[in-house]
Amino acid sequence: MHSHHRHHDPEAPGGGFTRGRRFAGEQLQLMLLALLAAKPGHGYELIKALEARSEGFYAPSPGVVYPALTFLEERGDVVGAAEGNRKSYRLTPEGEQRLATERDRADELLAGLAHMARKMRHLRGALAEEAGEDVWLPEFVAARRALKRALLMKSDAPPAEQKRVAAILERAVREINAN
Repeated sequence: MHSHHRHHDPEAPGGGFTRGRRFAGEQLQLMLLALLAAKPGHGYELIKALEARSEGFYAPSPGVVYPALTFLEERGDVVGAAEGNRKSYRLTPEGEQRLATERDRADELLAGLAHMARKMRHLRGALAEEAGEDVWLPEFVAARRALKRALLMKSDAPPAEQKRVAAILERAVREINAN
């Protein structure tokens, strides 16, 4: 029975990651394992958790999540217990073991969701700014524009110059984060 290969199809419907770039089934499975390790739950709660972590950017459909959970259950990584008309999933020792060996990748994927959330926040801020809401001070906007321009001018700089600019940016990041 190879039904679980279904959601590797890039044309398959479901919550997509930007245009045409969706999480492969395996990546979704890993994220589900990581979420269930933190807190057992129903499929719906897992969808909501992914949505919350990405601030609405990634909300996989039940048609993608439930087959992934069924696959994990068949493989023995999770066990589902009926709770009323819902199934609540939790990790098995095998699932914990599998997650342990893939922990870095799982963390990276979840960090990716948080990154998308930040990008969405930034985009919403930029849209608000264009709508004339004074989200950011003019000085802030001007400085950011100047930085973008300066970086654009360096887009074809030789490696040594790229390294010099990177060092300046890293210093700036440290200084900005110091507070």
